[in-house]
Amino acid sequence: MRRCIAFICLTGALAVAPAVHAAANPQIAGLQVALRAHGLYLAQIDGIAGPKTASAVHAFQHKHRLPYGVANARMRAALGPLGRPLFGTRTLKHGDFGWDVSVLQFLLTKRGVYSGALDGYMGKETTKALKRYQRAMHLLADAVVGPRTLSAIVRRDAVPVRTKPVAAATTVHVVRVGDTLTALAARFHTTIAAFASTNHIDPAKPIVIGQRLRLPAAAPALTPQRLDVRGMLDQWSARLGVDAHLIRALAWMESGFQTEIVSSAGARGVLQTLPTTREYVETVLAGRKIPQSVDGDIEVGILYLKHLLQVFNGDERLALAGWYQGELAVQKHGLYKVTKPFVANVIALRNRM
Repeated sequence: MRRCIAFICLTGALAVAPAVHAAANPQIAGLQVALRAHGLYLAQIDGIAGPKTASAVHAFQHKHRLPYGVANARMRAALGPLGRPLFGTRTLKHGDFGWDVSVLQFLLTKRGVYSGALDGYMGKETTKALKRYQRAMHLLADAVVGPRTLSAIVRRDAVPVRTKPVAAATTVHVVRVGDTLTALAARFHTTIAAFASTNHIDPAKPIVIGQRLRLPAAAPALTPQRLDVRGMLDQWSARLGVDAHLIRALAWMESGFQTEIVSSAGARGVLQTLPTTREYVETVLAGRKIPQSVDGDIEVGILYLKHLLQVFNGDERLALAGWYQGELAVQKHGLYKVTKPFVANVIALRNRM
């Protein structure tokens, strides 16, 4: 049986566990982006299957009543469109959406040719970056990840792309000198009771050097990143009468469902609304103060988009342009050149989110 490297074996299952010295694995970046879309992973997209990634995986598995331990095909299906396909299993081209696009964006970012969002959508910015990469590698710059480009990426960045099913490695710890259940529970972010239950042992008895202990799943921590952001977006969309798919797509393009980021211009939260937008919504649209919270930020953003949809007679394209460049600017000048890619990307994602 081939051993997993950096907690990943492309055998139909991605094994994720806490690690002290984990190496980056681009396929894990795809998993992190998918988990971020569910509001379960807000750390850096780094391709490292460390404790934060493991905790997010376990939280997702707990919520969806899936077996703990590996991000297998069943879990990836439950993750939705961003949960598949794995990188290297199809030809990638403009307009594609999924796990493999997230991996490609991660790799292009590492190579310094892409500075856009890791959103799993192969839009204009990603295809331009891919062309730059292809030219640098003396490949045909066709913005398509076909056999030759895939081979170059895999060779240069050591991306595991094996898809033939083989047995997955079990995550175990071999007891060493000085190990105790107390120390192991702290090291692997779990409890003595969980260790005992997983291995069917008596916690009152000593463990033996050389004994193989299966690692229990880490208990999901109740932190802000555990918020069901997508569920909150859907609830507010239904309450305020705005299409949930449109709101999901807009929120994903703006923040990747991250709740605590603040832009250089001061835009905050999941929908990245400016302080001036909040003030307008509170004083003109809502007529009341709205809490400075995740719920409040979402309510502000959706109320403002609803206003724009009304102003532009339900035209989503113009409403999104108004969101991006300002309502008056759209009425006076139409769509700016820089606005068009943003609008196109949100519309493209609308039916995929």
